Amino acid sequence: MADDRIRRTVDAWQDARPDLDATPALVLERVRLIADALDLRLRAPLAAAGLGRGDLDVLVELRHAGAPDLRPGDLQRRLGVTSGAVTKRVDRLAARGLVTRRVGADDARTRTVTLTPAGLRLTDAVVAEDLAAQAALLAQVGPAQRALLDHLLAELLRSVTSATPASHEPVGTVGHPPRALPPDRPGMIGA
Repeated sequence: MADDRIRRTVDAWQDARPDLDATPALVLERVRLIADALDLRLRAPLAAAGLGRGDLDVLVELRHAGAPDLRPGDLQRRLGVTSGAVTKRVDRLAARGLVTRRVGADDARTRTVTLTPAGLRLTDAVVAEDLAAQAALLAQVGPAQRALLDHLLAELLRSVTSATPASHEPVGTVGHPPRALPPDRPGMIGA
């Protein structure tokens, strides 16, 4: 990489504070920047269809459910979001005629969410466009490299999602080179 800002920043921290290990930023800052870039590039097809990523997630879960419908609680568990998030997403999709709500077949107290024919068509079209955009973004990464990235990123995801949050608030950011600290503000790091 010709201009590696992250490497320069980590090196600057190593020079300024050799007692700190800034090398995790070599991975995590890159992951954050990749996530930001992917969000920008993959949002356009969804926006053109009037969908957000969360809306598409609901449509895809309904598409893959295997049953004609799912209960909102099932969607909540599958998506790993709150019941309120499911309700808002289903409300938006129902208002557009992409899903319907029905009384549960086994229990009149329950409701189910069903993909409509219009929802099925839109889901299939948007997913096809989304996957084509994803493939284009990875065109320069060969199959062996993709397999390795898949494995490494899955490990990182497990590590990050199982980690206990730190008991303190961050005092600065590694994403910026360190500056000299004013003598009256010794607690500021990289502000």
